[in-house]
Amino acid sequence: MSLLSRQGVLAVPIELTLQQAGLLALLAVTFGLLITEWLPNDLVALLVVLTLAMTGLLSPRDALSGFSSEPAIVVVSVFVLAAALQQTGISEAVGAWMSNVAGKGYRSTVAVIMASVAALSVFTHHITTTAMLLPVTTQIAQKRQLPASLFLIPLSFAASLGTTVTIIGAPAFLVASAALQQGGSPGLGIFSIAPIGLTLTAAGIFFVVLFGQLLLPRHDDPGQLGDRSHIDNYFTELIIQPDARFVGKSLTDTMRAGRFQFTVVGWLRGQHALPGPYGPLRLQAGDVLLVHTTSADLAALRHERGLELHAVEKFRLGKRGSLRHADGEHIVQAVVAPDSDFINRTLREIDFRRRFGAIVIGFWRRGELLQNALADIRLQAGDVLVLQGDADSLARVERLPAFLLLAPLHGDPRRRHKAPIAVAIVAAVIAATILGIFPLDIAMLAGAVAIVLTGCLTPDQAYRAIDKRIYVFIAGAIPLGLAMQQTGTADLLADQLNRVVGGWPEWAVLLLLYLVVGLVTQIMSDAATVALFAPVAVSLAKVTDASPEAYVVTVAMAAVTACLTPTGHHGNLLVYGPGRYRYVDFLRIGVPFTALIGTLVALLAAVLW
Repeated sequence: MSLLSRQGVLAVPIELTLQQAGLLALLAVTFGLLITEWLPNDLVALLVVLTLAMTGLLSPRDALSGFSSEPAIVVVSVFVLAAALQQTGISEAVGAWMSNVAGKGYRSTVAVIMASVAALSVFTHHITTTAMLLPVTTQIAQKRQLPASLFLIPLSFAASLGTTVTIIGAPAFLVASAALQQGGSPGLGIFSIAPIGLTLTAAGIFFVVLFGQLLLPRHDDPGQLGDRSHIDNYFTELIIQPDARFVGKSLTDTMRAGRFQFTVVGWLRGQHALPGPYGPLRLQAGDVLLVHTTSADLAALRHERGLELHAVEKFRLGKRGSLRHADGEHIVQAVVAPDSDFINRTLREIDFRRRFGAIVIGFWRRGELLQNALADIRLQAGDVLVLQGDADSLARVERLPAFLLLAPLHGDPRRRHKAPIAVAIVAAVIAATILGIFPLDIAMLAGAVAIVLTGCLTPDQAYRAIDKRIYVFIAGAIPLGLAMQQTGTADLLADQLNRVVGGWPEWAVLLLLYLVVGLVTQIMSDAATVALFAPVAVSLAKVTDASPEAYVVTVAMAAVTACLTPTGHHGNLLVYGPGRYRYVDFLRIGVPFTALIGTLVALLAAVLW
C-alpha cells in the first residue's frame, strides 16, 4: 500500500504496511473522538486498548500493560498525596500566607499569587491548585479593589508552569517518560526537567508582572465570585461538654492547637452574652459559642470530643462528640425560595423539629457575618439552611415549595494535626526518588500507602481523591504509543517530518515541534497529545541523530504550557466564568506568553540534551 506526500512539487511515495495503515486509521478515529468528545476520554482509551488487542496490532498483554505501568501508578499516588496536603490544611495555610504577604500593588500581588500556585503545582495537579486558590485569589482582588480578571488568568498560567518542574506534576510528563522507555532510553528522572521548568516559571511570572496590566482585561465586578465563594462560611452554635479537654483553657490557646478553625462572633454563658474580645476568655462546660466555619471544619467539629452542635445537644439526636450518621441520619443544605412562606420568620417560630422531624444545625447568608442566636435569625430569600434528619423528615422538607433544593453538605474533617506527618511523607518520597533508593512508582505508591496508614487520610478519602478517569485514560494511551513503536508507524511519520526540517538547526526543529503540539493541545488533553506525538518525537530524534529526551520533553512541555485558548487547559476553563473572560482575552495574552515559553523550551532543551 502506498500514499503520496508532497515536499514542494516533488511527490514522494510512502509505503505502508497493513498494520501501519490500520494504526493510522485507529489514530484518526481516536483523534476525532477526542476532539468531538462524542464519548468520554476514558471510554475512548478503553476502546483503543480493545482495538489494539483484537486486531493483533499488540498482544493482549501489551495492550493491557498501561494499567500496571509506571505513569498510571504514579498518577494515582499523586492524587492521594495531593489530597493529604489539602486535607491536613497545608494548602489552606499557603492561601492564608499568600493573602498576608502579597503587597498592595498589582505587580507584587500577582507575583506572589503566581509563585505560590506554581510552587503548589510542583507536586499537585494544576487543576487542583487552580480550584483551591481561585477563591483566595478573588478575595485578594476584592481587598485591593481590583478586577479579578487581572489575576485569574495568571493563576491558571502559573499552575501550568509549576507542573513543569517535576515529572509528577502533570500526567503528560509521565506519558513522555514511558515513550522514552519504549524507545530504548532510560526515561526521565523526577527532577530531570527542573532546569527548564524553573526557568519557564520565572520567565512566565516576570512576563505577567511586566505586561499583565497591558494585556489582561479589566472586567469589573470583582465581587461576584467573592460572594459565591463564601458559601463555605457557615454559621452555627457549639456547646462545650463537661469532658472537653480544653475546659479551663482560653479560646486563644484552644485555637492555637490547630485541630480546627472557626471564628467566634458570640459567646453565651447561661442566659447572658459575654462581651468581647473573646480570645482571653476561658471555656466552661455549658458555654455556647456562636461561630462561623467552613464545611470541612463543620465536619471536623462534629468529630471533636467535648464539642457538640447546640441543636443536636438540645434535641438529643447525637452522641458525645459526633453527629449520628447511623440509623439513616443525613445532613443536607436547603435554599430558601424567593416566595417562601418562611421569609421574615425566625427558626424558633418555624420549629423544624416539631413540624418536619429535622433540625437546623447550620446557616449561611450571602455577604453577612451573623451574630444572633441561630433560633432568632429571620429568614430571607436565598438563605441556606444546613439540616440534619432521617430520610422521611428530609423528604417532607423537600416537598415544600418554600425551598428550592436539597443537596448534601460536602466536607471532610480537616486533620491539621497531621500536617507535619504529611509533609514528612512527601519529603521522604522525593528524597527516595532523588537518591535512587526506590523507583519512582514504588516510592510514590509507598507514600500514598503511608498517608493512609498514618491517618492523614481515611481509606475512603484516598479512594475518592483518585480521578479514575485520568487513570484509565493514561492506561489506555500508553499502549497506543507502544503500537506506534512496534509497527514502525512512528519511524514512518518521523522520516516524513525529517524531509521537511532537514538541515534546520536543532533549536528551530524543536520550536516547530513545540508550535505544532501547542496548537493540537488546544483541542485535546495534554496526556492525549503527548501519547500521539511522543513516539514520533523519539523516532525523529533518531533520524536526525539527536537526543530523544530533548524532542520528547519539548512535546510534553508544549502540551502543558501552550496557553492559547480557554479550552487549551482545564485550569483555563475553571477561571473563564469567574473572570468574566471572552475567548479573545486568552489569545491576547496567551499568544505572546506561549511564544516566549516555546522559544525558551526549544533553546534550553537543545542545550541540556
